[in-house]
Amino acid sequence: MPGETEPVDVTIADGRVMAVVPAGRGDFGRTSTGASPVEASLSSTFARNDSASAERIDLEGRWVIPGLWDNHVHFSAWAAVSRRLDVSAARSAAEVIALVRDAMDGRPRATDGVPTGGAAVGGGVLVGFGFRDGLWADEPTAAGLDAVSGGRPVVLVSGDLHCCWLNSAALTRFGRAGHPTGVLREDDAFAVQRALDDVPTATIDAWALDAARAAAARGVVGVVDLEMAWNHDVWRRRAAAGHDLLRVEFGIYPQHLDRAIAAGLRTGDVVDGGIVRVGPFKVITDGSLNTRTAYCFDEYPGLEGRPDSRGLLTVPPAELEALLARATAAGLMPAVHAIGDHANTLVLDAFERIGCSGSLEHAQLLALADIPRFAALGVVASVQPEHAMDDRDVADRFWAGRTGRSFALASLLEAGAALALGSDAPVAPLDPWVTMAAAVGRTRDGREPWHPEQRISAAAALAASTRAGTRIRVGAPADLAVTDLDPLVPSDDPTAAADRLRTIPVALTLLAGRATHRTL
Repeated sequence: MPGETEPVDVTIADGRVMAVVPAGRGDFGRTSTGASPVEASLSSTFARNDSASAERIDLEGRWVIPGLWDNHVHFSAWAAVSRRLDVSAARSAAEVIALVRDAMDGRPRATDGVPTGGAAVGGGVLVGFGFRDGLWADEPTAAGLDAVSGGRPVVLVSGDLHCCWLNSAALTRFGRAGHPTGVLREDDAFAVQRALDDVPTATIDAWALDAARAAAARGVVGVVDLEMAWNHDVWRRRAAAGHDLLRVEFGIYPQHLDRAIAAGLRTGDVVDGGIVRVGPFKVITDGSLNTRTAYCFDEYPGLEGRPDSRGLLTVPPAELEALLARATAAGLMPAVHAIGDHANTLVLDAFERIGCSGSLEHAQLLALADIPRFAALGVVASVQPEHAMDDRDVADRFWAGRTGRSFALASLLEAGAALALGSDAPVAPLDPWVTMAAAVGRTRDGREPWHPEQRISAAAALAASTRAGTRIRVGAPADLAVTDLDPLVPSDDPTAAADRLRTIPVALTLLAGRATHRTL
C-alpha cells in the first residue's frame, strides 16, 4: 500500500477483498495480492478467486490502491472530443481561424464513416473544441470563420463548454441565423452542443468503449457522468451491449426531472442489476470564468456597467429551491453547479433553506464566510483542480485580488469539508492522476506554483479520488489499482511529487476483482 515498505498479501473472492495480511500469510489457494499496507498498498503478490478459478498474481513490489473515481465527467463529450478539430493551443481568434482554414484545405480523412472534426453531425459540419478566448486581444466573429469556411458549417466549442463560436452556415443550420457575432453562451451554447451530440448510436457507443478502456488503463473504476442527456437509456443500452469496464453513476437534469420521478429513479438505485446506478440531480446556476459568465459579487474588468457585468445567474434562488425540494423529496441527491462567489453563496443558501445535503460542483471562487458552510451543511465540494492550471491567467485578470480564495482546496479541507475530485472531462483530461497532480502541486509546464498555500497532500488528493479513502478495506468491493510507483512517497518538494503523480504508471485495474486493464 502507498507510503509503506512492508509487503502484504491481499485475498479476493466473489468480487470482494477477503483478507489483507503480512506477505506470506495469504490464502493463495484462493487468491491474494502481495501489497504493502499503507493508505493504499505496496505489493508483492496478489490473489483473486471466484467460483470457477483461482489465480495468484505476483505484483513484484508494486503498490495497490483503492480504484480511482472521476466524480465529474461528460462522458460522451469526452469520448467524442478526440475526433474533433483541436483548437486548444490557439492564443487568438486569428490563430483559430488559421486552424479552421488548414482543416478545410486538408479535407480531414474519414474515421468510422464520419469526417474527423465533424464527428458529431452528418452533412459536413466541422466541429472543433478547446478555444479559450478570455485573454484574446481580438474578438471571435462569424465573419472571421466565414472567410475560410465557405458554405460549410463550422461549430467550435469552448474549452469550458459554456460557449460556442459558429460561422454563418452553422448559425442558419442551428436556428440562429442573423446572430450578430456568432458567439453563443450558456443555454444557447448548450442547445447547439446537444444537437452536435446526435451521433449514430453505434458510433458514439464505440467511442465510449474506447474512452472507458483508456480510463481503466489509468486505474479508474468509476465515473459520475453528468452528460446533458437522458443518461438512463444511454447507459442501459451500453451495459446491455457489454460495456462493463467502469461503474457509472449518471446525472439527471431539470428538463428530465419529471421523467425521472415518473420512472421512480432514486439516487443510488442499481439499474438492471449491473454496475450502473442512478446518480445526482444536476442543476447549473451560473456560467464559467473564461466565458465571463460565472456569477460574482464584483464586476468583471472591461464589462463594467453592462447588465451582465457580474456574470449570469441562470437559475434564480426561488427556482433553485423549488427544484431542490422536489428532487430531494423524490430521492434524488442534488449536485449544483456554481463557479462565481455569488452563485456559490446562493447555492449554499438554498441547501440550508431546504435542509438537504448534496454536492456543490466546481466551487471555484468562494466568499471566505462560505468556506466553513460546506462542512456545517454536509455539502461535498466536488472540485476540479486541473481547472486552476488552465484558468490561472484568466483568473488573475478577471478575479484580480480574489484569487487567494479561488480553487481553495486547502482552506476547504482545513474547514472540515469533504472533497470529491474530478476532471469535468472534456474540459480537462479524464485522468485522476492529472487531477491529483494539480491539487498537490498547483503548477504545470514548469511554471511557478499558483497560490501554493492551497495545495493539499497526496494522501488527501488520493482519498478524494476514491470511494474508499486511501486504504484497502476487508469486505469492500475489490475495486483496486496497482501502480509501479508509490503515489504517497514522502517528498519535501510538492512540485516533484506532483510531477510524479501526473504520469504514474498503472499496471493493473480490477473492478470487483475482474481485470479491466492489465500489463502484468
